Amino acid sequence: MKYSVLTSLRHKGKVLQVDVEREMVTLLGGNGDVIGSLSWDVVIDQVLAYRRIPVQKEVRVEPRISLTFRVRYNTPEGQQFESRAGGIGGGGLFIESHSPLPVGTKLAMEFSLPQKPDHWLPAKGTVAWVCPKADQYTFSPGMGVRFTEVEERVRDQIHEVVKATQVTSQAA
Repeated sequence: MKYSVLTSLRHKGKVLQVDVEREMVTLLGGNGDVIGSLSWDVVIDQVLAYRRIPVQKEVRVEPRISLTFRVRYNTPEGQQFESRAGGIGGGGLFIESHSPLPVGTKLAMEFSLPQKPDHWLPAKGTVAWVCPKADQYTFSPGMGVRFTEVEERVRDQIHEVVKATQVTSQAA
């Protein structure tokens, strides 16, 4: 099935060709030449990444800080990732990623705080929100992960780092 682009000023004259059997969308130029193709998976991922999520009131009850540290995480399907975290608080952390996972994805993770970079702290969490591109609040695309399981000793270490960083920031 082919659909002519009629009202988009930037793309008027191009054609979208939808192949239901192959689950592909192909963009054709005005003269019928193939400009490019995308699978439905890619199209759906892009739509989900750029949808407008309703603005919610602040739900954090614990202080957080901007802090860069390493994080490793696994999805329930067994996918393994290693990345950088850009912030942390007693309630969760922000993982930098150009391909953030969908909201609701459960993660098993471990992270190392800068004070002890070789000491990995375990936790479990759920992706609570996604930032598909850098904005005024995050300097990198990624995902906010809410802790669902974290040992008391790990949470205490997080609180110590947050408090120490806040005291240092206030003194400066």
